[in-house]
Order: sequence, then structure tokens, then C-alpha cells
Amino acid sequence: MSTQNLVETHNLTKEYGKVRCVDSVNMRVAPGAVYGFLGPNGAGKSTTLKMILGLAKPTAGDITLFGTPVNEKNRIGLLKQTGSLIESPSYYGHLTGEENLQIIQTLKGCSEKDIDKVLKIVRLDEARKKLVNHYSLGMKQRLGLAAALLGFPKLLILDEPTNGLDPAGIQEMRNLIRSLPEAYGMTILVSSHLLSEIDQMADHVGIIRKGELVYQDSLESLHAHAREQIALRVSHTAIAADLLRQNGMEVSQEEDYLLLPMLDDKQVAALCRQLISQNVSLYRIEKREKSLEDIFLSLTGKESSL
Repeated sequence: MSTQNLVETHNLTKEYGKVRCVDSVNMRVAPGAVYGFLGPNGAGKSTTLKMILGLAKPTAGDITLFGTPVNEKNRIGLLKQTGSLIESPSYYGHLTGEENLQIIQTLKGCSEKDIDKVLKIVRLDEARKKLVNHYSLGMKQRLGLAAALLGFPKLLILDEPTNGLDPAGIQEMRNLIRSLPEAYGMTILVSSHLLSEIDQMADHVGIIRKGELVYQDSLESLHAHAREQIALRVSHTAIAADLLRQNGMEVSQEEDYLLLPMLDDKQVAALCRQLISQNVSLYRIEKREKSLEDIFLSLTGKESSL
């Protein structure tokens, strides 16, 4: 498979009046990836996806799809290779699920056989003759995904696809999205404000905060930042910190605890003997790990980089 990115944005920016909703975003989505676009509500996720799909005009910056810079002349041709589900799915409630898909199939110019295929993929085959007004929220969401899958596009863009679903529906949608690259050779760009969803669905992640892309790498690299530490609570915190630093130890303080890099058992034992020999009492020794949630909150809250 080519290593050329299927989606690239170059300093992509969107302003509404004096408010900058998306600020110089440089996104890179590799072929065959499930790219999780993560950020709090209002961070600029939907606006970014809308610009990629031509639903909103950028204030500045460029977009490249399938290795080709997007312009007014080629935009429609490039977007024919793209399927999308942005915000809540659109449908005609007085028509059946199958009839809704027939309308979209005609507009897309794809094969009628695709309707049967996508209904089976999203498990709506038995409800195809049912009026969409009688669908549950989860069924409507799956119908929206079926519409996006028509024509089996190279790129599938999904904006908060698990919104409003119950736990079983969320798991079903997650498993389905995860299966698409291998089963159909698709690349998936999926947004969410829930770290747990992206963690179980994606292999690459971009984190956006107040319109700025503050992190972009593989999910594996993000996990690597969840580092382990040793936490100590002692009788004389300042004296203990000085002693440890004099011995070349990297030490930081968090409330009443001293935080040290991860040590093996022998190093911990030696450290304890050293502190006790200097009349520093040990009250508590803990092993801590910075969770993905902690990293996400630091990126989208107080800090702007790892």
C-alpha cells in the first residue's frame, strides 16, 4: 500500500467573524488507518471535517485528498471517493430504509447491488422495508453509516458516530468501524470527544484543543507517554528531595509526595536505606502510572503539548 497520505491539511484555518474556530491545522491521515480525531466539544472537530468535505469554506490553508490538492474544479471528483456521516444522519422518515438508500445510490451513481451489501454490513437487512420514522436512534445511525458506505469509498469520514447510542450500539459501531480497513481497504477518519472510544477504535490519533492540533501520532506513541513512577511520602519532604537530587535522582513534587522515575526493587531498597540513615521516615511508597485520561486532560486542559 502507498505511504502517501490520503488526507493532508496545510495550515487549515476557519474564522467566523472574529472567532477563529480552527487554527492552522496540519493533519496527516495515512492510507488504511483508523485516525481518531479527538477533542472536547467545541474544539473544532466538526468544522475541520466539514472543510475537508467541502461543506465549509476555509478562511486560509489548503486540503489535499488522495495526493491531489483540492480546488473548485476537482473537488466534486475527489469527494466521489469519499463517504461521510457528519453530525446526525439525514433521512426521509416517510420512506423505508431501502428507499432512502436508493435515493443516495442514484445520486452517487453506484451499483444497486451496493444497497444489499451495505444493509448487511450494518445489520439492517431485515428492517429494509420498515419506515425510517419507526427506526430506533441506533438504527438511524446505522442507516447513516450504510449511506456513507454506498459505493465503498476509499475514505470514510465519521463525525461522532456513536452519539446517542446505548452501550451495545456503541460497541457494535466501534467493531464495525474497526473492521472496515481490512475488509474493504478503506481509510477511516473518525471524530469523538471520548478518549475511551478512540482508544478502542483507532490506531492513529490527532488531538485538537481550541482549534489547534496539539498532538498527532500513533496511538501506541500516546500510550508510551503513560509512564510509570514511584511516589514517596516522607517525614521531611524538602530534605529527602535534596538528598535524592544530590545522588543524581530526578525528583518532582506533587502535593505531599515526591515523584521519581520507575525503579527496580533493589534501587528502591537502597533509596529507603539512604533516607532512613538521614533520619527521614518513610510513610508510604506507591507505584503510579500516568493514564491516558491524564494525558488527554493535560493536552486539552492546562497544557498544549506533551
